[in-house]
Amino acid sequence: MMVKASKRFFLPWMSFGLAMMAIVSTASLRAQPDQAAIDPQGSYVVVIRRQTHADPAWREVADTLRKKYDGRLVSFEQNVPEVLPELTRLFPRYACFVATPEETTREFVAAVHRLTRQLDEDPYTDVIWGMITGYTVQDALRIARHQEPLLVRRALTATVGAPLDAYEEGRMFNELKPDIMWEKTGDGCVTQKSCPTDTTTLLVEGLNQYRPDVFYTSGHATERDWMIGYGYRNGVFRCQDGQLYGQDTEKARHDVHSPNPKVFLGVGNCLIAHIPDRQCLALALMHSAGVYQMIGYTVPTGYGFGGWGVKDYFSELQAGRFTLAQAHYVNNLALVYCLEKRGQNDSDPGKRNRGGLRGDRDVVVLYGDPAWQARLPRRTLPWQQMLVERDGVYTFTITANQKGDWDNRPVVHLLPHRVKNIQVMEGAAYQPVITDNFILLDMTGELTPMKGNRAEMIPLRGDFENGQSFIVTFKAERMG
Repeated sequence: MMVKASKRFFLPWMSFGLAMMAIVSTASLRAQPDQAAIDPQGSYVVVIRRQTHADPAWREVADTLRKKYDGRLVSFEQNVPEVLPELTRLFPRYACFVATPEETTREFVAAVHRLTRQLDEDPYTDVIWGMITGYTVQDALRIARHQEPLLVRRALTATVGAPLDAYEEGRMFNELKPDIMWEKTGDGCVTQKSCPTDTTTLLVEGLNQYRPDVFYTSGHATERDWMIGYGYRNGVFRCQDGQLYGQDTEKARHDVHSPNPKVFLGVGNCLIAHIPDRQCLALALMHSAGVYQMIGYTVPTGYGFGGWGVKDYFSELQAGRFTLAQAHYVNNLALVYCLEKRGQNDSDPGKRNRGGLRGDRDVVVLYGDPAWQARLPRRTLPWQQMLVERDGVYTFTITANQKGDWDNRPVVHLLPHRVKNIQVMEGAAYQPVITDNFILLDMTGELTPMKGNRAEMIPLRGDFENGQSFIVTFKAERMG
């Protein structure tokens, strides 16, 4: 169920982050400090093709996930939409689609996007989802078995669009201009340095020896190669039989062997998450670069909302609020919201590559277990969010911790349990969107274009004042 208040009210768009979130129950007034309160246990579904499940090796992948989360297994014969009735009945918080590389096509990704928006009557995605595959089935099983959460402290970024501000330490390379890099040490000091124009060996060394928790890329790419330089000639990353390697400008090969668990965000690359066959970067990142979760495009990029927006929710000014899987999910909610507001959220799959915001809707995928916890450490951020429930009345409060400018993303809060029969009691002027599992506040009347992701200036609108609060109160019944 979705409720959207009808009164129009414009405030600047908010998207900074979180110092603390609390959910207070009627019985105990117990506070839960972050979005990790959404428990996958008993609310996790594994979806797999019957023919794939008949293979003992792939069945072990599915069974590992099912047992890990006390989940349910749902299978289909030919096409993934066949599972819609059972998914609707189970209505889980998480869904993981286990598939061989041959099955994990861009068409499959788009079909899952559409499927997961159809579990109820509202237009929004209803489950936090991901896909598990691998160059070998052993890669998929390793990812499925992994349980230890990842605190993302150290970054390796090959784009100035993903700066080091939110990280405790890291290295950043400039894809726009040659001979420049930055290094942030554990004491918080950031130093600009000169470096070779060809940074291939430095990036391979960064993966192999620096052992980052997160790796960011942007710039030109296909399914099989990524050009390190965007504004100048540099090396290229390629793959062969599951092996990721860098090839420098002298054609020398430098293999990547980086087994430490990490996440990868191909925020601005064309096609980097497309799996046309086993000779592709996505599978090589999982096989030889220690990537346990990644997001990326399955088509040529255009508008940029689907990729860069995940970074905005995962790090930047919201560092520590969401896991990577939740950031992927929340950004898709924001994208669908913007399409709904424009009257452009049609369901024609043949129009997905028309460009603009609509072209980003069904094309960015999260590979990995969607319930795995990979997030930045929590910290004090420009605002805090708090959701309090008492006797079926929910009060959502945003309080600014300092004076500043609003960002260009809506506020989203994932509810700890599903609700129904929603009635807004206070804060209708903010025109909140409240569904069974989230509340969204759009604090501006327009969308800022994403062209600022290459270090260009984006005009920011308005200010928030230290201590300023925004409150929405609604009545709802808990489902189940």
